[in-house]
Amino acid sequence: MATAAAAVVAKARRQIQHHFFSADAVRADRAVPFAPSNHAEARQFEKLEAAGVIHRVGGDRFWLDVAAYDLHLRARHTRLKWTLLTLVAVLAVIIMVLEYRPG
Repeated sequence: MATAAAAVVAKARRQIQHHFFSADAVRADRAVPFAPSNHAEARQFEKLEAAGVIHRVGGDRFWLDVAAYDLHLRARHTRLKWTLLTLVAVLAVIIMVLEYRPG
């Protein structure tokens, strides 16, 4: 179930990114309207806007800040990398304890 949810979130992120990149809406003077097509897309859009990746121009036009998007992606990947490394380390310790216990 968690895998399906992660896939939905990733797809929503890709669709948002594609919308802005395909319209070349990467500067304020090239802002375009955006209407989320589902709840997952709306939530991801709100998160990207709150993170400063997507900026609002006027009432209904938006643009994607490529530099902020890159930093946001790098931070996400760094968090994921450290989470996975921690998980591997914990699993290694558990295996070592189970393998080398006396008895």
